[in-house]
Amino acid sequence: MTGDRSIAAAQHAVEHAFLERVAALEPGDIAVDCGANVGLFTLPMARRGARVFAFEPNPHASGELARRLTPFPNVTLRQAAVALDDGPASLHFHVNARQDPLTWSTGSSLLPFKGNVSREDRVTVEAVDFAAFVRALDRPVTLLKMDVEGAEVAILHRLLDLGLQDRIRHAFVELHDAKIPELRPETERLRKRIRDAGLENINLDWM
Repeated sequence: MTGDRSIAAAQHAVEHAFLERVAALEPGDIAVDCGANVGLFTLPMARRGARVFAFEPNPHASGELARRLTPFPNVTLRQAAVALDDGPASLHFHVNARQDPLTWSTGSSLLPFKGNVSREDRVTVEAVDFAAFVRALDRPVTLLKMDVEGAEVAILHRLLDLGLQDRIRHAFVELHDAKIPELRPETERLRKRIRDAGLENINLDWM
């Protein structure tokens, strides 16, 4: 129980730090929400007046998010997945998605080996080279939130490979190696890279 309380306290601290960064956003700042779903975090970013880029590949979630973002011209919504390359990609739906596609939209993933997705029930979506996106922006990203159901590890390795970590002031990333064993070796290598480089702007303990 003590360990569980410690983990919960650490997660609460990270969430508090993230919300503080959201509250500090100003008009002209760039905020990016990768895996925006229906906008739980996109909307607070938008209300601060920042230039927000929201990426959500699931068509059910993206449709609902578009409706919620109607009052916010400062948000650019892309019905697309962030990835290593531009082009089409297969998005695998959660195994329960047919019961309620919007509720279960949070579990969809580009990774066919993720334990709770269907290999057959999938849709082709647009994928965006995230490193190229970051490099093309006219200023650094003030705040990045990334929850992309397992694809985040490869994307962050690419950002580090290209030296683009300096173009992101604060990143909060949810990792999925606890539930996707196949990701554990590369996730540990990522943690070591960030630790060895002394990077304090990339938080891997989001949620």
